Amino acid sequence: MPIMPDHWIRRMAAEHGMIEPFVESQRREGTISYGLSSFGYDARLAPEFKIFTNVDNAIVDPKNFSDAGFVTRSGAACIIPPNSFILAHTIEYFRIPRDILVICLGKSTYARCGLIVNVTPLEPEWEGQVTIEISNTTPLPARVYAEEGICQFLFLQGAGAPEVSYADRAGKYMRQRGVALPRL
Repeated sequence: MPIMPDHWIRRMAAEHGMIEPFVESQRREGTISYGLSSFGYDARLAPEFKIFTNVDNAIVDPKNFSDAGFVTRSGAACIIPPNSFILAHTIEYFRIPRDILVICLGKSTYARCGLIVNVTPLEPEWEGQVTIEISNTTPLPARVYAEEGICQFLFLQGAGAPEVSYADRAGKYMRQRGVALPRL
């Protein structure tokens, strides 16, 4: 299962709209880096945040999810409470080819601050903006920045296309825009 290089990612973005909008080179001037790298793509954080709070004593239940445990904020940055998390999404919209599986890793700058980025794999033929969970593992408030890099996506090519893709089975998070909350 090879990992796909920069020239393949660039070609797929240009010819097939795999990543929109697409930044052709790594940008880092005064920002947490984003854009195309050697073997991946560093996505940017959109300026919309759902901050976990326990003001209403909500229970987190993936089978009966209520957004009462979140407050929504927009802006250039977001403060994540100590030992808590936020949901956010990428600026970029992804269209994953049928023979590709995408995995996500957090940026080292945020990891060194105690922030963990969690994204499940982007399956073959999934498309949408990616919902990102960012956990603050520290006992201090932590800041993340919109319009800057949040995570890196790595594109792995399978030995062949799967028999059934995410699109074939009409996955519940297909074509999501913005933050997508848990669905059953």
